Amino acid sequence: MQLARVIGTVVATRKDPRLEGFKLLVVRLQSAEGKDEAGYVVAVDMVGAGAGERVLIVQGSSARMARDGQDKPIDAAIVGIVDTVEASG
Repeated sequence: MQLARVIGTVVATRKDPRLEGFKLLVVRLQSAEGKDEAGYVVAVDMVGAGAGERVLIVQGSSARMARDGQDKPIDAAIVGIVDTVEASG
């Protein structure tokens, strides 16, 4: 899992039919401290995330295992909305 922040949406009127009804969000990877890291990911929203929220994303086969993700061309999925992060060390 990785921490990320939702920074935008993707509208694709033509896409694989198995993705119909899914919201696509652009997320920016983040450190545990909340600092933006390099890279952007387009992820399928499985939990109703919104703009500016910190989220948990999974990629690869883990993304396809997320709710309703089986047998769909998904490489990244938002599987949680973060309330707080506590890191020590």
